Amino acid sequence: MIVWISGAHGVGKTTLATALAGELPGAVVADLEPIGRAIRETLRGHPCARQDHESCPPWDATAVAFLAGLHAYTGGPVIVPMTVVDQALLAALLTVLSESADVHHLVLHADPTVLKERIVSARMPGEDSIGAAEIRAARLRHLDSVCRAAEGGLHADGHVIDTSALAQKQVLTSALAYLADREATTCAACEDGRVPR
Repeated sequence: MIVWISGAHGVGKTTLATALAGELPGAVVADLEPIGRAIRETLRGHPCARQDHESCPPWDATAVAFLAGLHAYTGGPVIVPMTVVDQALLAALLTVLSESADVHHLVLHADPTVLKERIVSARMPGEDSIGAAEIRAARLRHLDSVCRAAEGGLHADGHVIDTSALAQKQVLTSALAYLADREATTCAACEDGRVPR
């Protein structure tokens, strides 16, 4: 299966992905950010370059091929902590991925005030560097667009877990319960000839 985890910066996507990988046998966490960096670097100065790599067709094609290939190679769950703000693009990605694996979409939510507090107080790699301050500023800038995306349909397209008042362990427990329920539903479908992927 492929577990896609959406949510704003600071909501706990990477933390949950790492925790799930520790609980699901054979699981791997797939980071799509290096694909975006590679595309930006490759197209730097080119007329086809775009500020947002997600709006660049090579990104989604490469991401899908990478995730499907990783799933086929490992045979275990592939966990993807990544928010795609463009809902049509995310739906297309999940649809294509569902051709090669069972896809589950988790959406982590938290009150915007809680998210801002988490972003401001979070320790980052190279905390004393200018780069850390720039990352924090960028996350705060993107917070509104992700919150708008949630209101515009992100929550409707996935299983929402509100992390505002939950400890990390509680978020993990909620995610595992949802995935177990979905797997049980899939196994029931096996009686009709469907094989879990």
